[in-house]
Amino acid sequence: MTDLLSALLDPFSYQFFVKGIIVATMSGALLGLIGVYIVLRGMSYIGHGLSHAIFGGFAASQLIASSWYMLGAGIWGVASALAINSVSRRHRIGSDAAIGVVTTASFALGVALLAKFGNRGPSFDAALFGSILGISQGQVWALAVISIVTVVLVVLGYRALLFATFDPDVAQASGVNVARTDAILVSVLSLAILATLTVIGVTLVAAMLVIPAVTARLLTQSFGRMLVISTILGAFCGALGMYASYYANVPSGTMIVLIAAAGFLIALGIGPGLRRRESAGAGPAASSVPAVSVNPGSAIR
Repeated sequence: MTDLLSALLDPFSYQFFVKGIIVATMSGALLGLIGVYIVLRGMSYIGHGLSHAIFGGFAASQLIASSWYMLGAGIWGVASALAINSVSRRHRIGSDAAIGVVTTASFALGVALLAKFGNRGPSFDAALFGSILGISQGQVWALAVISIVTVVLVVLGYRALLFATFDPDVAQASGVNVARTDAILVSVLSLAILATLTVIGVTLVAAMLVIPAVTARLLTQSFGRMLVISTILGAFCGALGMYASYYANVPSGTMIVLIAAAGFLIALGIGPGLRRRESAGAGPAASSVPAVSVNPGSAIR
């Protein structure tokens, strides 16, 4: 028994692992929280697109100033998000097309720069798939700051975000600045993606934006509870996935997403019963989440 306990606690004797667990937990919680708005707005594609756009900034920034690549990638990501928002509003093309053009071009630029000039910062594989070995103390603090800012924005802008999520046209007519709300949301989203790249990676961060939120959607009809459940699920998947990656010897992002996918399959089985009991116990509630299609093509309206 003592040997088993010692083996289970062994990873925590390494500082890099403890740091990885902290960052993975915060990353999962942050993406789970933002993911609720992403899923309910039908913006799942933008998470995938922005993660690839930020990779372009990641590659370009480290060529200019390798020690400041995170700042450059962050500016690049926010600029890409605002460009998508602006193009989709001002021109006669769908937002999905705007996402496709901006993000794929940015990703292609990043790959071209890395192929031409080589890598001067974190490894290519770490950026794509995540690695706990690449986490610095500065990244831990950056993630903590972004998480706090996101929570503050969600709390202070709760009603505006809720209104704009479910009926943007009526929200605009009622005095909510939907364009500004969308711009803030995608800017925070891009910063959250940037902060979690080292743990989860470019190719998998979009999955953690969607899976916890969709899982929570299967378990409850209440918007408020969906926010809480998705955040907790994201944090749990981040911590457990990081822990499992130590023993499985696979990239941390891969295990985190696999754990989240397993949770989704469980929710598919138990979700209908929980939702029926919730409806029977509470009756129709004003905060119920309407049936919203998760359609990649209906991103930012």
